[in-house]
Amino acid sequence: MTIITDPLFYALAIPAVVALGLSKGGFAGVGQMATPLVALAMPPLEAAAIMLPIMIVQDATAVWVYRREYNARILKIMIPGALAGIALAGLLASYISDSAVRIFIGVTTILFVLYSWIGPKKLAEETKTASVPAGVFWGAVSGFTSTICQAGGPPYQMYVLSQNLPKMVFVGTTAIMFATLNWVKVIPYAALGQFSSVGLMTSLALLPLAIVTNQLGFWLVRRTPQKVFYQVTMVLMLLISIELTREGVTDLWPR
Repeated sequence: MTIITDPLFYALAIPAVVALGLSKGGFAGVGQMATPLVALAMPPLEAAAIMLPIMIVQDATAVWVYRREYNARILKIMIPGALAGIALAGLLASYISDSAVRIFIGVTTILFVLYSWIGPKKLAEETKTASVPAGVFWGAVSGFTSTICQAGGPPYQMYVLSQNLPKMVFVGTTAIMFATLNWVKVIPYAALGQFSSVGLMTSLALLPLAIVTNQLGFWLVRRTPQKVFYQVTMVLMLLISIELTREGVTDLWPR
């Protein structure tokens, strides 16, 4: 079995894996750039399929590290919606434009971040018990966009960040949520024929870097003050959403 040998692929994949490691370590959002980066060298779904085994290994480590720090209520509300979103994405993946999905989630998240900064209510003032229907909806959107273009973070954060959780509870809840989603996503990706021996061997070759950067993420999160952590998360959400929107518009309306 062989691996991908294209230098451009690794020039993009290495920073993508570093970003994933930091994200799975706790800096939710920064990993959002991983698949779009790799997608510059190959079709988006193929790029997502190469990143998925790496994310699953990183997820397992993150869940173990944060296994005692999570919000069970959020998971019970969001995971059923996310499973429905993954199923719908599996059915529509061959027909839907991932560019349109990127634009939708990018614009929506930009509005959310701006509202949290300049709106009439600050994010920290929101209630900690957001509604069940909202959680199911944003869980479904997260599962759908995660499957189509690995952009499940912003919709998840739109629901969870509004509840002003303690930093480590937010990180642990995020780890369990996306570990669950990523395992379930194996089913539609396999059904769509996105896994190949070359892709899987390439994922394996990138795993050592993924594990090292994952540990770096754990270290950074535990040493970052909660206020700074959330400020960094919001800035990352904004930057990533701008990039998602730019990519979507560029793909839909190329020059």
